[in-house]
Amino acid sequence: MRQAMAAAEVGDDVYSDDPTVRHLEETAAALLGKEAALFVPSGTMCNQIALRAHTELGDTVLLDDLAHIYRIEGASTASISGVVPRLLPAIRGVFTADSVVSALPLDHPFFPKSVQSPVKLLCVENTHNFAGGAVWPVAALNSVAAAAVKNGINTHMDGARLWHASVATGVPESTLAARFNTVSVCFSKALGAPVGSCLAGPVSLIRRARRIRQILGGGMRQSGILAAGALHALEHHRPRLHETHSFARRFTEGIAHLPGIELDPATVETNIVIIGLKGISSVAFVEEAHRRGLFVLPFGQNAVRAVLYLDITNADVERAIAIVGETTEALSAQVQRQ
Repeated sequence: MRQAMAAAEVGDDVYSDDPTVRHLEETAAALLGKEAALFVPSGTMCNQIALRAHTELGDTVLLDDLAHIYRIEGASTASISGVVPRLLPAIRGVFTADSVVSALPLDHPFFPKSVQSPVKLLCVENTHNFAGGAVWPVAALNSVAAAAVKNGINTHMDGARLWHASVATGVPESTLAARFNTVSVCFSKALGAPVGSCLAGPVSLIRRARRIRQILGGGMRQSGILAAGALHALEHHRPRLHETHSFARRFTEGIAHLPGIELDPATVETNIVIIGLKGISSVAFVEEAHRRGLFVLPFGQNAVRAVLYLDITNADVERAIAIVGETTEALSAQVQRQ
């Protein structure tokens, strides 16, 4: 990948004349079944450009209560787009068409439209980060998208990990994204690229997105160097994503039975594992595990999040299983002494 980046043919992407960036955008658009795509530095910028492109100040955006756009993008929905998030009840990030319809403002002549925030955009996340890499069923995706279209609402898919959803379901990315106006994808989610995402959609909207990217400071010059890494990832690493899923299953099998661990293997669908902890704080766990050589993140008070990525090996997985066992044993002993 670094050799490909060093050898990349470059231009100036602010002027849309970097050939490697154009190749990446054309490749991403084709994979996602969209007319055009735009290369941007990060997944957060990608999603926020989409929100800004689809909405006006004060509009309402429908999304689930654990959505990455809502939870972990620095409140940029408010500071950049000035939109109102309306949170839908969901099970592991998946909500229903009925929930979409129930969230719409009352349409009646006795209730003036001017006092209500119009619902302009529906967002789904596939796979779902905070739901532990959960995959949206295709029928559910199509159902909520149809409800949005029927009610004049545009749709956006946060598909940072859409590659993983495709691997898990065997359904092409273009099919999963077909009913959505725009889709974002990331090239660093176990694909191994150092940076970069793409927003894909209709030509007219991507033209608007390019201007918004410039406003946000995302216009880059010889960014073909970065795009070459993403292209290499798509060509060489995308076919390997199933490896990270296999490693996640093996990791889960190895720790699910351990004392102090609460984990249902059925919830592990892709490469993210949310580990529940019984009687152990997440802070204590991540610090003790890190001291022993395993890096996981706290996920609330009594759970941690582990992600299996491109450079993981079988030996790494087995060592991680051992460290989880050592960590829970050490912390449980501390609790008993107290």
